[in-house]
Amino acid sequence: MKLHASSTQQYQTITGYFPGGVEINAQPFDHSLLVLPETAPRAWPVDTFEALTVQHFEQLLAEQPDVVILGTGERQRFVHPKLSAPLTSRQIGVECMDTNAACRTYNILMGEGRKVLLALIIEKA
Repeated sequence: MKLHASSTQQYQTITGYFPGGVEINAQPFDHSLLVLPETAPRAWPVDTFEALTVQHFEQLLAEQPDVVILGTGERQRFVHPKLSAPLTSRQIGVECMDTNAACRTYNILMGEGRKVLLALIIEKA
C-alpha cells in the first residue's frame, strides 16, 4: 500500500496561535476574523464575545457552511441558542470552543474536506 502525504497548501490553514491572535499560512492576524478553507481570511466585526448578535450569525449563512466552529477566546463560552438560531434552524452545526481548540478542530475538518467555517473572536487586551 502506498501512502501519500496530504497537502493543504492551497487552503487557509491555521499555522499558529498566540495570546491575542492567530497565524494563517504563516501570516499573523490580531483581530476577529472568518476563515474558510478556500477563501482568504476576512475581518469579522465582533470585538468581544458579549457583543455577538443574531446578525453576526446571519452573516455566516452566506457562506453555506456544513459546520461553524466559533472560537470564543481564551476560554470556552457558549452562545445563547437564540443567537445561533439562523444557522441551527437550517441544520448547520455551531460548535463553541476556546480559540486554541477551535483552530485545531478547524484544521482537522478542513483536512477532511469538510466545508467548515471558523469564526474567531480575537479580543483586544
